[in-house]
Amino acid sequence: MQLSVVIPLLNEQESLQELYNWLTSVLVKEELSYELLFIDDGSTDGSWDAIAQLADSDKRVKGIRFNRNFGKSQALNAGFLAAEGEVVITMDADLQDSPDEIPELYRLITEEDFDLVSGWKKKRYDSVISKNLPSKLFNAAARKTSGLKLHDFNCGLKAYKNEVIKTIDVYGDMHRYIPLLAKNAGFYNITEKPVQHQARKYGETKFGADRFIKGFLDLISIWFITHFAKRPMHLFGTLGVIMFILGGSFAAYLGIDKLFINPTARLLTQRPQFYLSITSMIIGVQLFIAGFIGELIQRSQNNSPRYLIRDKKGF
Repeated sequence: MQLSVVIPLLNEQESLQELYNWLTSVLVKEELSYELLFIDDGSTDGSWDAIAQLADSDKRVKGIRFNRNFGKSQALNAGFLAAEGEVVITMDADLQDSPDEIPELYRLITEEDFDLVSGWKKKRYDSVISKNLPSKLFNAAARKTSGLKLHDFNCGLKAYKNEVIKTIDVYGDMHRYIPLLAKNAGFYNITEKPVQHQARKYGETKFGADRFIKGFLDLISIWFITHFAKRPMHLFGTLGVIMFILGGSFAAYLGIDKLFINPTARLLTQRPQFYLSITSMIIGVQLFIAGFIGELIQRSQNNSPRYLIRDKKGF
């Protein structure tokens, strides 16, 4: 199979038939063998019924339904596990991502040999205050931290080689950082392509302003995971040793000063350096213990499932 299109969704019943018609018109014209994977992330409207009807009428349509809302990252992960195409394209179901971009994204993977092509919504049709400005700040921070020169990390329209999506593990809210996950897995041939962004036609956005706060927290998490996930002692142990040495140096200074330089000076407990010394050594020991516990946790990871699939269609 040449192409898999993975579409995570939540309560997008109104747009699904129109999206399907648009996708099939583009893909049939390109004469590609393809499958459409709709991942219903616990919708409470009629989205699953719409997916089931599409799957019954077209064998190229497949659906996966979660037991409840687990999040976009888990939906993408389920879609990636099920995808069979040599090239995998992800897009949102709200009609803001244009299927007309798919042929060029496919070409960039198959002919230009990129591992991943990330869409760039150069011109957006979202609120400037609630989405555009926070998005610019978020992407600037992501570029600085990750070293990837992408303008739009969070664009849902992306194309991948199959081996990329079968290698990376998308969890938590890490769908924002799939290019960084791919880079960390050794796929360095990453680029971006300006894509057309559509105004939302039906319903309301499922993401609030809090997603940017979560995004920055995830950015810190992925920075830590990238550098220290397999060796937490390297971070916490190093900081602990530094703090302990700092505290010990204060203690040594106070002891030498009291014994040999100013024996008649005020009591050690009356000097602020004494409390700085004690506090630094305590923090140092705590950081070292945190690193040790992190090593134990890393070696006994819990592999319980992150989502529950309620139903499948078309498989």
